[in-house]
Amino acid sequence: MSFLERVLDPPSYGFSRNGILYVPTKGEILREFFSRLNIFSTRKNWLPLFGWTTSLLFAVPLCIFFTRYANPWLMIAGFLYGMVALGSHGTFWLHRYCTHRAFLFRNRWIAMICRNLVIKVIPEEIYVVSHYVHHRFCEQPGDPYNVYGGWLYCFLADVNHQTIRKDLSENEYEQVCKLMQHTGVRLNSYQQYLRWGSLCHPAWTTLHYALNWTFWYGAFYFLGGHALATALFGWAGVWAIGVRTFNFDGHGKGKDLRKEGSDFNRADLSVNQIWPGYVAGEWHNNHHLYPNGARSGFLPYQLDLPWLLTRFLSRVGAVSSYRDYRQEFLRDHYQPWLALTANNATKSGEPKEKIECPAQATQLPVREEEAVEI
Repeated sequence: MSFLERVLDPPSYGFSRNGILYVPTKGEILREFFSRLNIFSTRKNWLPLFGWTTSLLFAVPLCIFFTRYANPWLMIAGFLYGMVALGSHGTFWLHRYCTHRAFLFRNRWIAMICRNLVIKVIPEEIYVVSHYVHHRFCEQPGDPYNVYGGWLYCFLADVNHQTIRKDLSENEYEQVCKLMQHTGVRLNSYQQYLRWGSLCHPAWTTLHYALNWTFWYGAFYFLGGHALATALFGWAGVWAIGVRTFNFDGHGKGKDLRKEGSDFNRADLSVNQIWPGYVAGEWHNNHHLYPNGARSGFLPYQLDLPWLLTRFLSRVGAVSSYRDYRQEFLRDHYQPWLALTANNATKSGEPKEKIECPAQATQLPVREEEAVEI
């Protein structure tokens, strides 16, 4: 069994049976979920409980906002903050930097600032380690949010499938630490890991959240009082729950929804979706085509806000290097598809002038700075 096959703590119903994905019943999923939140059975359940507790705490400012301060403008502000700011930062920080190291910061102080650009919602450990496994075993047994497991299987995956094993050897623990050492998380020693069952320590994690939330609530209060602060914190909770549905939708809900001329990665069911693309730069099929790229919006209509942030930080010297695969995408996938489409249209008797594609304007020269290698 390889390291990535072993690193995650398997649920009681297992990831597979006889080498085939086991799809648990809803009852089995829910029983597993609540058993893994029970810190009275073992303190090693603290991290999934912490993740859901902090997410549900956002319901307090959300209720205060709706009962005392709700108005259309604050609704729009909260909605945009939750969907765009948190969504884009999640792609920028958790996805592209922490997991795939698609770019490098100039120093650790800049990384610390970028880590806290928004309200803290998801612990890095929950996201990063499991996402390595997702890419290694995408849609196979062991994928922690395997789309074939169903919606609930994916929605509760952060508790049921994404935590690390509690019985790693010291050598294995050192290996998993290497996946997280650049993220700014203060990692446990092996003895601390044996006590808490996690890479991060509950005290340091709680302190980080407390400082982050205090800073941002204070900043929002200064700008717009409790009305603005509760609006933005409340909608952060909406995003915190909603983001747990993404991978199920991003892999076509288990159906092949890939489109010719848009979804060029054929190794899995990932699809490019307009909404996650525009609000978070998450063009998921493109991402699976080039996982460690700092950009996944390759075509003109594919807005990629995290990429724009990365380019800005690069220009001001905060990001020292990044990977951009737009040129490779155009050369290896999009332009050959355009040529094939034009050729098929000619054979069918249609004049080439009538062939239109919303992304033809991508056939532009790519500047050298857009293909910086790490």
